[in-house]
Amino acid sequence: MNAVFTINGKQIETERLILRAFCQDDLEDFYQYASVQGVGERAGWCHHKSREESQSKLESFVLEDQTFAICLKSNNKVIGSLGVKQYGLEDKLTEFTNYQGRELGFVLNKDYWNKGIMTEAVKAVINYLFNECHLDFLTCGHFISNTSSQRVQQKCGFKPYRKLVCDTSMGTQETTILNLLVNPRKEITFNFSHPETLIWQD
Repeated sequence: MNAVFTINGKQIETERLILRAFCQDDLEDFYQYASVQGVGERAGWCHHKSREESQSKLESFVLEDQTFAICLKSNNKVIGSLGVKQYGLEDKLTEFTNYQGRELGFVLNKDYWNKGIMTEAVKAVINYLFNECHLDFLTCGHFISNTSSQRVQQKCGFKPYRKLVCDTSMGTQETTILNLLVNPRKEITFNFSHPETLIWQD
């Protein structure tokens, strides 16, 4: 089942980054990367056409308090987001009924691709969610065309779980690999449902 989660003031520090909750002062940095064509589209949403659109999304980040801003330590610039969101199909994925988990989703400013930054951020959040929040599992997905996201997830230990066709907010359908990561500190055995989409291998 979906675990209860909010950031609640938590800050996570890595070698190059600080992960924290979004605030209203982040609008310009957020708009800078969210307005670039090809950034949001890789995650299933259209790039922002105006600051007003970014402002609206930023307000939802602040209100929901479930998305980390990825900030550079060197200048406190926000260069991406990492959401700890509810996974979908909770009622149908019965293998998770007795376990607590969430789904990760992330986007990074195009100027910072291929520098290991997202892998660094995701690993830090995984460590926090497993070792301090004691979650049992995490899911994370990528379109089959998004090999960069695939590599990040592989480096962070995620394994292919299901192959799905997902509707996006862009009005498209995308073949998607949903990945799964199990807390290695726990003894967890899944009885998987819906074998028609399952690609998990222990």
